[in-house]
Amino acid sequence: MMTTAETLARTVMERCAILGGYSEEKDRLTRPFATNAMRKVNEVVLGWMQAAGMTTQQDAIGNLIGRYEASTPQAKTLLLGSHLDTVRDAGTYDGPLGVMVAIACVASLQQRQIRLPFAIEVLGFADEEGLRYHSAYLGSRAMSGTFDPNDLQLLDSNGISMADALRAFGGDPEVLKLRTARWPREELLGYCEVHIEQGPVLETRNLPVGIVSAIASQSRLTVQFTGEAGHAGTIPMSLRHDALCAAAEFVLAAEAHARSVPGVVATVGQINVQPSASNVIPGQVALSLDVRHQDDHTLLQACQHLEAQAHAIGQARGVTVEWHLLKEYHAIPCSPRMMGILEQAISAEGYAALTLTSGAGHDAAVISELTDIGMLFVRCRGGISHHPAESVTQADVTVAIRVLERFLQQLAKEEKE
Repeated sequence: MMTTAETLARTVMERCAILGGYSEEKDRLTRPFATNAMRKVNEVVLGWMQAAGMTTQQDAIGNLIGRYEASTPQAKTLLLGSHLDTVRDAGTYDGPLGVMVAIACVASLQQRQIRLPFAIEVLGFADEEGLRYHSAYLGSRAMSGTFDPNDLQLLDSNGISMADALRAFGGDPEVLKLRTARWPREELLGYCEVHIEQGPVLETRNLPVGIVSAIASQSRLTVQFTGEAGHAGTIPMSLRHDALCAAAEFVLAAEAHARSVPGVVATVGQINVQPSASNVIPGQVALSLDVRHQDDHTLLQACQHLEAQAHAIGQARGVTVEWHLLKEYHAIPCSPRMMGILEQAISAEGYAALTLTSGAGHDAAVISELTDIGMLFVRCRGGISHHPAESVTQADVTVAIRVLERFLQQLAKEEKE
């Protein structure tokens, strides 16, 4: 016979599968911000929130909020949740799993007619991935009052501005311009996000869940190499200023440096070559660079080293280099209190309470501007994410639900004392 947590976990798995069917592309899961697929997902998830005993709303940017009231008036609010948008050709668990687990725990409270000494708001963020407008965390930034109104003028690949997309979606760009946080800091108890690990550590350690100690710092850059285009058959090798060769050397140098410094990861995921003809020496190459580490200072040193290497490569090849920092995110530590309560909950379930750093960014990092944060990772097969092969087990989701329920119980106990 299934336990309550097992039944809830089965529902979570079924709901994640249902949400995986809402996509802007026929043969793969792609659910960008403020699209028809997101509209359908919001309708479905609002229904699930209401069935769990929550009052619901959709805010000016399209975030979903389900509120489960406290046992007493004027109580503080605990935030739970994650995001509902996806990357292109996504898996079904990155983001939605955290929202579904949060709804499941609230549903369990409602079924047992339990109210806690704090309110719970379950959040389904409208955009974390930044797929449509290449500006991440739109949902959580709007809620935290850190949204940049200039983003409203950004255009998607079809030339549609964010402001126009929001109006069509039922949002309100004018409200976003006010940059007002949804909650004053003093009204919040904290924010806890359940998320797939997106890495192989838990699987390697044979653990279903783990505690996030910090969200790693991150720098996103573009590096442009400008050489001299020329005929592929008439320019001797010794006289070439090949921008692509310089870029290729830099890509390998970035990989080598990251491998030499513990904890540093460096990724070149995009390369644009001009004039991009098979019989023309590449004259200009622009590439993306993503560098991360759990320590801000180590990240800064890595970026400074890579910038120096880029210029050295360019000088040796007669190629100019332009280095542009696009985005910079500082490391975000998780709350010791919330980590401690999660540790108690995991230990009570009979598992080792492993702590690990998140190399990926999360809405929790933005919400940390307002309140303490905690994160619970759930093991994912092979550490694969942002891919259709993304997978978690119902058994691990059961553990995550039990841990989150214990977390709520302990937090309630502490709030009463």
